[in-house]
Amino acid sequence: MQAAANEDPSARDAHRHRELMAEIGSLKSMISNGMQDQQPAVDPQEVSAKFMEEFRKELSEAAKLKVELDAIYEAIAQTKKEIATLHQTTGSEGDEMTRVTNELDAVVSGTEGATENILSAAEFIDETANTLSARLKGQDSELAGDIQDKVIQIFEACNFQDLTGQRITKVVGTLRFVEDRIMKMMDIWGGIESFKEIEAEQRAAAEGDAALLNGPSLHSDQDVATQDDIDALFS
Repeated sequence: MQAAANEDPSARDAHRHRELMAEIGSLKSMISNGMQDQQPAVDPQEVSAKFMEEFRKELSEAAKLKVELDAIYEAIAQTKKEIATLHQTTGSEGDEMTRVTNELDAVVSGTEGATENILSAAEFIDETANTLSARLKGQDSELAGDIQDKVIQIFEACNFQDLTGQRITKVVGTLRFVEDRIMKMMDIWGGIESFKEIEAEQRAAAEGDAALLNGPSLHSDQDVATQDDIDALFS
């Protein structure tokens, strides 16, 4: 006790400092060893295998995407070819498509005019038969009644014109809608100019009677022979 009391204070502090530093070093060593024990060992081969598996999955998805893109490209190319064929076949301004709608309009107009003539004639027959029925007697009067019955059937049959006109009008509306959609698609792909370089399919040439028959002319047609011109050849 006397020796400890007589010990040099600076030596005592130095000794305590060394002990403290030793304890700190020991504590750091224990912490470091504990963290190393908690970290799992990393296998480079396992990491490489996982990376290759993910790479193969991504490559497979990319291959599927390429197949889909190729199919879309082919579909677009075929669509453009069909549109180019339709456009070149129907003329630069869609003359043939316009003529189709005009022909259908002419059908409606022609059936309407013919139906009006039939109804007018049927009304005259009905009035005449009614007059005869009032003047005749017996079997002759019954014949006049039969005529009136047939006239009624004519009236009923002429209802076809209204139904036919409605249906043809729907068809004309659909054709014009399709034509408008085609023109909009062409505008999306750069307009008419972008289709000139596309090789379009050629329509088969008409043969036989089909090459000679053009059907009746429309009112808008020019430089065509009229019925008066034909009649003049025989007069």
